[in-house]
Amino acid sequence: MTDIAEGAQAPAFDMPTDGGGRITLDGLKGKTVVLYFYPKADTPGCTTEGQDFSALADRFTAANAVVIGVSRDGVKKLDRFKAKYDLKVILGSDEEGAVTEAWGVWVLKKLYGREYMGVERATFLIDGTGVVRRAWRSVKVKGHAEEALQAAESL
Repeated sequence: MTDIAEGAQAPAFDMPTDGGGRITLDGLKGKTVVLYFYPKADTPGCTTEGQDFSALADRFTAANAVVIGVSRDGVKKLDRFKAKYDLKVILGSDEEGAVTEAWGVWVLKKLYGREYMGVERATFLIDGTGVVRRAWRSVKVKGHAEEALQAAESL
């Protein structure tokens, strides 16, 4: 597993987004990026996390921060998810898994004694020069968006 350390250069990403867009790390130079990975669109924890980040969207914008949620869901599913819950964050689609693997969040998980590969809930705060300033692994949703906002505002 790749371990993204604080202070390291962020791995590049280039992926399609909801609404037919495309996003790259290079295209965000000069902005703070909150890159959060979640297992699956339209599930309870992932919905709450998207709603929590969306509720703080104006404050992230005021902090010159862009919030991007990434899963392995296809763009059409992300479009439905975003519309259903009126999410205010960018949703990136990593169907092939290149981004989740580069960021070390495609991990072995266990549920009811069954082992399987899945996306770890994790968030990375990247400064305007592309350096990882914070890394949260095995994120618990409650209060996390606010914590990420405070970290973004402190940059």
